Amino acid sequence: MSTSELKSNLHALIDGIDNQELLQSIYEILDARKHGETGSLWGSLTDDQKNEVLEAFDESEQEDNLIPHAQVLKELK
Repeated sequence: MSTSELKSNLHALIDGIDNQELLQSIYEILDARKHGETGSLWGSLTDDQKNEVLEAFDESEQEDNLIPHAQVLKELK
């Protein structure tokens, strides 16, 4: 896929998202990657740690695994 196709697809994907928290997360990820050293933290992880991170990410994609932000804050108090 060309750079222009990637940009176009990203714009279309982002335009279809109405969840402000998700958009903020995407923004922060892209901004950090644009301005920071990429891969330095990831490169310092062991294979087991990398697998745990990837597994946690996959689990976070399932709606029933998520805990509402307000509930987390309540439990932290």
